[in-house]
Amino acid sequence: MKYNRIFLIILDSLGIGGAHDAAKYNDEGANTLGNIINVTNVPLPNLEKMGLLNLLNHTDTITNSYYTRGITVSNGKDTLTGHLEMMGIKTEVPAVTFTDTGFPSELINELERLSGRKVIGNISSSGTEIIKNLGEEHMKTGNIIVYTSADSVLQIAAHEEIVPLDELYKICEIARNLTLKDEWKVGRIIARPFVGTPNNFTRTSNRRDYALNPPKKTVLDHLKNNNYDVISIGKIKDIFNNCGITNSIKTKDNLDGIKTIISTINTDFKGLCFANLNDFDSLYGHRRDPIGYASLIKEFDNYIPEILNNLKEDDLLIITADHGNDPTFKGTDHTRENVPVLIYSKKITEPKRIDYLETFADIGATISSNFNVQAPVIGTSFLEKLK
Repeated sequence: MKYNRIFLIILDSLGIGGAHDAAKYNDEGANTLGNIINVTNVPLPNLEKMGLLNLLNHTDTITNSYYTRGITVSNGKDTLTGHLEMMGIKTEVPAVTFTDTGFPSELINELERLSGRKVIGNISSSGTEIIKNLGEEHMKTGNIIVYTSADSVLQIAAHEEIVPLDELYKICEIARNLTLKDEWKVGRIIARPFVGTPNNFTRTSNRRDYALNPPKKTVLDHLKNNNYDVISIGKIKDIFNNCGITNSIKTKDNLDGIKTIISTINTDFKGLCFANLNDFDSLYGHRRDPIGYASLIKEFDNYIPEILNNLKEDDLLIITADHGNDPTFKGTDHTRENVPVLIYSKKITEPKRIDYLETFADIGATISSNFNVQAPVIGTSFLEKLK
């Protein structure tokens, strides 16, 4: 075992452009990080030192890390697809989405019948926007707010004083059972409770996800089955439906996630800490706000020194992303992009650019190789390149 602990941090949607098949997804020209920097000129000195800007060919900075691009081989550009590929599963058929059409009337009618509540919304929307627009009607009528996004999700929002949490969770369980049919099989059902008054609604931390198990065993399962710790920070547990997870920590936002990563570094465990910082995607990518997005990258950059300084000599840190979501691009969907892969350890003596990863699964293969557990079907370890 080369490293006693590996920390894998996902900067959700921080793509770096250049996907070879971007045209297939109508995403030619998308470059999340590059276009944000062009618009905002945000300084990122610590990520630059790790090689992030070298991947955009903006600089030739001498780095303290290995750095490269990750290329996806899966069909689809959603959160679930990207994370599954990282852990060794290639998605051949994209997860079903209802971004453009809303959910079919047959599904909505069944949900209304079984839940005893009417549905309003049934569109693709930001969660904060839809409760702002429909929250007052919901409070007056008791109708539940159903919406989706660019991901394969069905989300149900309800005010905690109108629909008690237990009832909301039960409705989500009904929706999960309904969407086990192939034609309706979304990756996740998400309960989105909120509180407050019209024009002053706030989503609460009582969110609950109802996911599907991964279609086969992942690197996480192999780690857990070999008695390694697999710590989930943020929505990792939800993405993998708790499969292969030994401990999970919920977070409120990116900053809470960053601080949780740092506190976890200072605990004693052996294995993988897998964290997702989701606000890049949910707060600013889908809302096409490059300035807000830049502020979060800068926030993360500010904490890089503390993260690196707290790592032990036998720790490995990998920072990457799961897809793109260029806030300067057309529409509100994810964008098909390559992702950055930054690799740091205090053991490193020859930091430099390494060959592109031919699949996100190279990350999972490297983790498997380090801990000597069953390798994923796809992916090639780059562990031996780390000197």
